[in-house]
Order: sequence, then C-alpha cells, then structure tokens
Amino acid sequence: MKTPRLLLLLLLLPLPTRAAETGRIVVGSKNFEESRLLAEMFAQLLEERTGLQVERRLGLAGTQICFEALKTGAIDVYPEYTGTGLVSLLGEKAGGDATVTLRRVRSEFLARWDLWWLAPLGFENSWEIAVSAELAEREKLRTISDLARISGRLRGGFGHEFVGREDGLRGLERIYGLRFASVQPLQQALQYQAAGDRRIDAMDAYTTDARLLRHRLVVLEDDKGFFPPYDAVPLVSGATLAKHPEVGAVLGLLAGAFDEDRMRALNFRLQEKGESEMVVARDALRELGLSNKEGEGGEPESARPAGGLLETFQAERHAIARRTGEHLALSALALLLGLLVAVPVGLWLERHRRGAETVIRLLGLLQTVPSLALLAFFVPFLGIGIVPALVALWLYSLFPIVRNTYTGVRDADPRAVEAATALGMTPGQVLRLVRLPLAAPILLAGIRTAAVLTVGTATLAAFIGAGGLGEPIVTGLQLADTNLILSGALPAAALALVVDGVLGWVERALRPAGLDIRR
Repeated sequence: MKTPRLLLLLLLLPLPTRAAETGRIVVGSKNFEESRLLAEMFAQLLEERTGLQVERRLGLAGTQICFEALKTGAIDVYPEYTGTGLVSLLGEKAGGDATVTLRRVRSEFLARWDLWWLAPLGFENSWEIAVSAELAEREKLRTISDLARISGRLRGGFGHEFVGREDGLRGLERIYGLRFASVQPLQQALQYQAAGDRRIDAMDAYTTDARLLRHRLVVLEDDKGFFPPYDAVPLVSGATLAKHPEVGAVLGLLAGAFDEDRMRALNFRLQEKGESEMVVARDALRELGLSNKEGEGGEPESARPAGGLLETFQAERHAIARRTGEHLALSALALLLGLLVAVPVGLWLERHRRGAETVIRLLGLLQTVPSLALLAFFVPFLGIGIVPALVALWLYSLFPIVRNTYTGVRDADPRAVEAATALGMTPGQVLRLVRLPLAAPILLAGIRTAAVLTVGTATLAAFIGAGGLGEPIVTGLQLADTNLILSGALPAAALALVVDGVLGWVERALRPAGLDIRR
C-alpha cells in the first residue's frame, strides 16, 4: 500500500482569500472588553454608513493573532494601540511622545505591510502598574521605583501577554529591577478578583479600566517613562482601503471622539453592569450623532443573564444549540479527515515496520505542542476561522489512530493469520478478513481517544474565530463569569461523552464474536 495521497492534498489547502475581495468587511478584535467594544463600534458604523456586509471576528487571541490575520487578509480592520505597534510589532524601543510614535508606526507599517493607521480615536489606554490602597499607604508607594524596592517580598499577577512583552514585565524587570517573589499569569478579570481578595499585591492595569476604583487600587507613577504612548487607532489593510475607500472615510468619523473618562464610563457598563458590547456601542454612536439605530426594546440587553447557571442556560439555549452544532461539525470533520489519513498510514507502516516506531513517535510529538500555539502557528498561512482550526484538530487526531491501527494489525492473532494463509488467502484477503476484524477493538479505541481529544481541543478554536462552544468559555474568562464559562464547558463535556458512547456502541457492534471473553 502506498502512502496516502490525501495527506498531500490536505497540506495543499487553499490559502485564505482576502476578506475585501469577497465583497464583505471583516472586523476583528483582541480578547478583552475595550477591544471588543471598539470593534463593535467599527462594525455598526460601517454597516449603517456604507451598506457593506460586515462580519465580526471578535475576541481573537491577542495582538499577534489579530496582526497576522490583518496581514493575510483574514480580517480587514481591528483596533490597535500605537505603543503596541511600536514595541511589540515593530520590535523597537519606546521613545518619543504620542505624535512621534504615531508617525513612526504609520510610516513603517505602510512600508512593510501596506497597513494603515487611521486617525486616533482621541484617548490613550496605557498600561499601568497598580497596587492595593492599603499596600501603597503602608509601604509609602508612589512610583514604580518605590515598588521595585520591596518587590522581592510581593506577589505579582499579570496578564499573559504582559508577562512576555518587552513593553511589559520583561522591560520593567530590566529598567526598574522589579523582581517579584512570585508571578502568576492571569486573565484580566481574574487579576481584579485576585487583587480584591489580596491574593496578589501588584498587577498591570489599563488607563481606561473602570475596575480600578471598585477594587481600591492605586496606580503607581511611571517615573522613568518606561511605557510608550498607547493611542487607540483603527488599523486597516491597504488592500481593503483600495477596494473600499469609504471604509477609511467612515471610520474617520470616530477621530477624536472619545476621551479617557468617556471610555472608562463605557467600559464600566461592560465590566460591572454586564451589558453587551452591541448595546454599549450602539448607545455610544447615537450619543456622537453617528447612528440613528434604535434599540430592540426599552431596557438594555445584558451579556450576562441575571441569576444562576440554570438561568444562564435558559437565556442562552438557542445560542448553545447553534454553538453545539458548530462544535460537532468541526470535530466530526477533523476526525473524519484523521481517519482517512491515519488508518491507511497505520496499515502502510505495518507493512513497512522498519522505522515505523520512529514515524509514530514523530506524530506523537504533535501532542506536546500546546493547542493554542498550534492554532496560532497556522494563522499566517491559513488565516483565521474554520480552516486553521480544522487543520490543527486533524493533526492532533492522527497519533492515537495511527498508533492503534499499527499496533492492532501488527499484533493480530498470529495463529489466525497463519491459518488463513495456509488456506490460500492472499495478503489482501488476510488483511481485510482476518487482521482488520481482529484489530477492530484496538483501532476503535484509538478513534475514541482521538474523538474525545478533538471535541475538547475544539473549544480553543474560538480564539481564532472558528466558533463553537469555546465562544462562551472565552467570553466568560474575560468577564470572570463562571456561569458563562460553564454554559460552554458543560455542553462540550456532554458532547465528548455522547461521542465516546456512540463510538463505544460501534466498537461493540464491530467486535468479532469470537473475541468475547466470558467471565
């Protein structure tokens, strides 16, 4: 048997088409509240003022995912911050005021990638270091340099992205000499909970975050001018502006529209009142006189249903049903592709045993790659959405199926194989009529393992805009909303159990009667 050609076909999946070329505008955002809110404003304004079809891909996993999606044309625009563009994306040192920083990122992004920084939205959302008011008063902390003096006996809790960035904790350690006794990476909403419970002593915060006052946190002065300016700006693909120049004109209506106090008030509605970004964005645009869209009802709808878990399931039942369908379709297609490749590969390796274990171990290395890292790896090549998620899930499904196919066929009862050969069966007949039936329980066990892993891993696909039951999990993590997290996690767990149960029934149905062991 030859190595299956389907493997080569899958590796030649078409590269993503630029969104603007399909006649629609795709608006993306990072996975925190303010970014989602600004992106929703962009989307609503473009829908109302241009008549273009707008697709939302909100809550993508951080700066690098959004940036790669914009470069490859998987999205057309997302809200970005000038300091992030300078330090994280260009890899340059912070320096200069807001105007100098904007000029620098504009010129470099145009020259390198044909990406356009439009007019700033009017506010800066800088990173800050915050500590509890009690700690600041007790230790007389006013600046970050003061914090560095006692950091060795403090606990830090910082955002995942902040920990690894040069304009984040790495740079602070170098410039200020910060050395915490422990550093715990946390989601933003969980940072505030931990700070409020005094389980951490210092954290990163945003200038426009409304939760600083609620949790009685004091912002320390950046006395060495470490943090660059972080003006919020729409970042747009040049290809999109060339095809739809009205996009730039319409988003330009937001130039200078917000100050820090206004953004803090809007963020408060998201973070503390539980309102959806759709409602808050609509109200903000109406206040600016940029939208005439009226709400669906008298009361603002809430992103977080009041009450407990049952109320959340009741309120989200239609969305949960839709997401479950998306999740099942994505998992089933990835598993089917895995079967079409892994079973033939396992059979081929059994016929060519020399080096088979090496090949299987190499496939096993894929299981050691963190799921989100593998998803992010494919974004520059395949964009965002279903295709990169499908390829990543397909790769994860290969190892258990290949391993069990190879082992099951190799270890099929040698006496039965010898008897079949003595009866004059061809190798193909022996494989089809003897080896595979005897290997069926082991092969199906590998498929069941791959299926459960695929259903579980598919929840992370929401980080690259592939939908499914990961969506409420991602949103719930941002909002520290346990009920919202469980509204995605529990159906995903139930789906994994159902899939495993169905495949268990198939395994019992295909199991040769002679293999039953009576106890």
